[in-house]
Amino acid sequence: IAAVDLGSNSFRLQVGRIINDQIYPLDGLKESVRLAAGLSPEKILDLDAQERGVSALQRFHERLHDFDIDAVRAVATNTLRVAKNAPDFLIRAEAALGFPIEVIAGREEARLIYVGVAHTLPDPHKQQLVVDIGGGSTEFIIGKSFEPLLLESRYMGCVGYSLRFFPDGRVDKRSMKEAELAARREMQTIVGAYREAGWEEALGSSGSAKALTDILEQNGFSRSGITREGLERFKAALFRAGRVDALELVGLKGDRLPVILGGLAIMSAIFKELGIERMTFSEGALRLGVLYDLLGR
Repeated sequence: IAAVDLGSNSFRLQVGRIINDQIYPLDGLKESVRLAAGLSPEKILDLDAQERGVSALQRFHERLHDFDIDAVRAVATNTLRVAKNAPDFLIRAEAALGFPIEVIAGREEARLIYVGVAHTLPDPHKQQLVVDIGGGSTEFIIGKSFEPLLLESRYMGCVGYSLRFFPDGRVDKRSMKEAELAARREMQTIVGAYREAGWEEALGSSGSAKALTDILEQNGFSRSGITREGLERFKAALFRAGRVDALELVGLKGDRLPVILGGLAIMSAIFKELGIERMTFSEGALRLGVLYDLLGR
């Protein structure tokens, strides 16, 4: 079976094999499409972004051409939820991929992320907070065992925030503060319920959480995982450099460079608003959740 995730930053394909109701990931493909970067203020997706998306899906089709129609589920997230010309793009996208594409709501995205994360946890019976910073939206889930208890999606993502607050990769205290305040305002309506429900462990999934974990650990900003102190040390180093590409960072991949500042600002705001001290990275993500959902069907 296969899952295709048309994210606002990356398009991803994950192929898995089912053995005794368990899914074993086989291979996958990742394309940095940065779809959200092609979204105009009027919410129109430009042609360049559409072309990047179609090209990626044509490459996915080469891997999937011998799959049955019911063995593949393709889902699209925030950028295609908000783009006014999404229906036109989806006609081309489905033709390129060779399978139907479903634009899922924010809370359904959050549910599928939780399903993916829960299947990778050593102890899924703890109450978990899961945060997934995507290219165009951020999902917040509190769950226990395999059941999500709270599901929310907020319109803030690493692509949009990087373009809006850190043009050309420039960064200073003021731009970081503005980005963090915008993210904190976006979260205001959910903070009370999440703090009241509580959690035993905080987990981050997907690209921004993975990149921040790698940067903090490999550059000595944090001993393990994402920590509040580590985020502050990373920011201090960025303020001294003035630009993200002027900083010699171990563990920062080239495709993540244009969007890391937005991801950092959102993560920092989440730590402050929810009172988090430490977060662990989880390999589970939307595409794994889609595979388990497909298995359930």
